[in-house]
Amino acid sequence: MTGGGAGYWLLADGGEDSGIWHQIFNFDHYGELLALVQNSLLAGVLLGLVGGLAGVFVIMRDLPFAVHGISELSFAGASAALLLGVNIVAGSIAGSLLAAAAIGVLGVRARDRNSVIGIIMPFGLGLGVLFLSLYKGRAANKFGILTGQIIAVDTPQMAWLIGTSAVVLLALAVLWKPLIFACADPEVAEARGVPVRALSLVFMLVLGLAVALCVQIVGALLVLALLVTPAAAAARITASPLLLPALSVVFALCAMEGGILLSLGSTIPISPYVTTIAFVIYLGCRLTEARRLKQAGRIALRSTGDPVQTHT
Repeated sequence: MTGGGAGYWLLADGGEDSGIWHQIFNFDHYGELLALVQNSLLAGVLLGLVGGLAGVFVIMRDLPFAVHGISELSFAGASAALLLGVNIVAGSIAGSLLAAAAIGVLGVRARDRNSVIGIIMPFGLGLGVLFLSLYKGRAANKFGILTGQIIAVDTPQMAWLIGTSAVVLLALAVLWKPLIFACADPEVAEARGVPVRALSLVFMLVLGLAVALCVQIVGALLVLALLVTPAAAAARITASPLLLPALSVVFALCAMEGGILLSLGSTIPISPYVTTIAFVIYLGCRLTEARRLKQAGRIALRSTGDPVQTHT
């Protein structure tokens, strides 16, 4: 595995570095390199769907901190798998599910949840650092777990990604309506017979799977760029229950596929490209919201300032 773009292999084969800009954006032999990342492009589509849809509930349930906490234990699981020489995706999923279950069971209330996450995060990070320190293999393998990888999505890993993505998307489809109800008004939802606590735990496990998927491509350190930023950007410009998830998925897909295509010829990991595109999208949505609110304020001020017309 490697955290660098496909251009890493050209440099390894004798290519020469021609400056920082050339390392960041290099489109030499782009057609040849494109053939190397077919699996990565498909993985990007899957992660865009999973991240965009799961991110809607991450924002609605105020769980960005939980995503970060789960990613740390996912990192620890992947690092342990790398050290033991077993499937890294399986290790990442195991770590994510363990963290998600702990947060879901111990952190029922928001205050307790933040404390649990604050305890899990350094523990997971410490374990990950320990396992990577004991690992004597290629340094690029260690780097890839933290910052993502682009061309190392092989066929077995692709099968894991497809299978896990299908489970997450199916679970979200089943849980969508009750989750929306529970997020909007948990007390009324519970009174109507919705098992709010059980639903919260199930969603945390689904979120754990989603985090494990995203870690495989963007790395453990920057997983928030897929599971938080696109949905947060969409929430800035719409509150529609249909448009919000649709825009969140579109933004996540733009960040993923754009990040893969831009990093293709570079020696830079994919994660800076994905995070930058996601941030630019968020910034654009934030500016759009500010302009819309400013225009609405002007209209309101103008309407209140109109003289009252009387008829005699």
